[in-house]
Amino acid sequence: MAGTSKNNKRTQQTTIIKVGANEMGKLPPQAQELEDSVLGAIMIEKDAYGTVADLLRPEVFYKDQNRLVFEAIRELAAKDLPIDLLSVAEKMKSQGTLEKAGGAVYLADLTRRIASTAHLRYHAEIISKKATARDIIALAAQIEEKGFDETQDIDELMQEAESGIFEISQRAQKRDVTQIDPVIEEAFARMEKAAKNTGSISGIPSGFHALDKITSGWQTPDLIIIAARPAMGKTAFVLSMAKNMAVDHEIPVAIFSLEMSNVQLVNRLIMNVCELEGDKIKTGKMSKEDAKRLNTKINIMRGKPLYLDDTPSLSIFELRSKARKLVREKGIRLIIIDYLQLMNAQGSSFGSREQEVSIISRNLKALAKELDIPIIALSQLNRGVEARQGVEGKTPQLSDLRESGAIEQDADMVCFIHRPEYYHLYNDDKTGKDLRGLAQIIVAKHRNGATDSIWLRFRGKYAKFQNEDEAVDPDEIGGNSSGSETMSIQSSMNNNMGAVSFGQQMNPDGARINDMGEDPSQYIL
Repeated sequence: MAGTSKNNKRTQQTTIIKVGANEMGKLPPQAQELEDSVLGAIMIEKDAYGTVADLLRPEVFYKDQNRLVFEAIRELAAKDLPIDLLSVAEKMKSQGTLEKAGGAVYLADLTRRIASTAHLRYHAEIISKKATARDIIALAAQIEEKGFDETQDIDELMQEAESGIFEISQRAQKRDVTQIDPVIEEAFARMEKAAKNTGSISGIPSGFHALDKITSGWQTPDLIIIAARPAMGKTAFVLSMAKNMAVDHEIPVAIFSLEMSNVQLVNRLIMNVCELEGDKIKTGKMSKEDAKRLNTKINIMRGKPLYLDDTPSLSIFELRSKARKLVREKGIRLIIIDYLQLMNAQGSSFGSREQEVSIISRNLKALAKELDIPIIALSQLNRGVEARQGVEGKTPQLSDLRESGAIEQDADMVCFIHRPEYYHLYNDDKTGKDLRGLAQIIVAKHRNGATDSIWLRFRGKYAKFQNEDEAVDPDEIGGNSSGSETMSIQSSMNNNMGAVSFGQQMNPDGARINDMGEDPSQYIL
């Protein structure tokens, strides 16, 4: 027993010594010999810098001396000057950094260490990856320190962590140059797929025929901005499209609503699909004919691939995470965001709101490209539209986009919604067209096609857009029946086998069909 005890003590002592050795610390990821080799190769090989210029920047070098050397090399390259031992030494001397880096002797020593430049790019990739690893370690240490701070808001910390990882991944992401042949094959494959379609629509149809003729459907991976002043019907327009896509064609669509709740969106869809006025949905009192139409048509929305998210103050980084999951798990083919100016970019610091909106729009375009789906984002317009006069004066322009010119720059397509009737403009003097009940959809920017404008019919009482040539039902005013025929929606539904019960949940949050805080007819956005 005594011997066993002594053996246990020896084992324990040995273990303690090993742990102590590990606790001496770790060196950050680095490849100093490769750094020396790459810098030396750049100074002795004429075309070496061009081979690695897209991979390297001063920050990726672990040694301070090497960072200073590369800064001089990059400045020489920017001015298209020769890069060699003497020119680099002269540039560093003029910058006052030559002695800090070890003088001309250090530069000469770098050039003597080169055995071959055959694997130069591979060595540069290793240096870049080591720098990325150091960035991740530094971010993790920063997040860990803040995680122990009990005064730190956890939601903000999570946003900061995700933002940091995203920024690192964007810096590290490199795409090789592609020879044209495989790209031609991919282009042909897409054309063949489009040719098999019975119509001329190669993308996702909006359901509005005139608009689809201009766009050929919403294309991947486009960022589409739909902008208008308040009360023009932005939300009604995208909900009408979502209904056309998800309900009529069963194309999986996700809507991120930063302004309305899921219940308000569903009620707007009920208005659209069942052609019921908002006040009837709010009060639950309607004619027998209305209740019958509700019971019949509401079922066409059940089981359809339409997904809603009403997270308020959604950040661009939360959106990326949720969007990836939706595409992976639900096969989402189009995302709608209502609306862009209500998003934020938490976890990053900005000098102005304009810079933040620029980051958001740039990230939306990157997300569309990453997921290879169209993203439609609604946007507000400046008040300048209100000050202009006449039919043409009230027509929105690209310069009216609110808060950032980056929205116009990043978008593949910009569409405006314009309803002259809202400004009491009922006739077009040039064409004599009756503008009452019509909305103009203006394609003001189209990176891959023509710009034009089309007219749709806007039925405000139902928050509904439809094709101009579609007939309006003569009983559109149905529901204005006499009070003797008006009944409670609950009694009507309870009398209809299989109808929606009054308290049935309409979304995962447990919100009910009549759970509305305001009249949805007021939400003509």
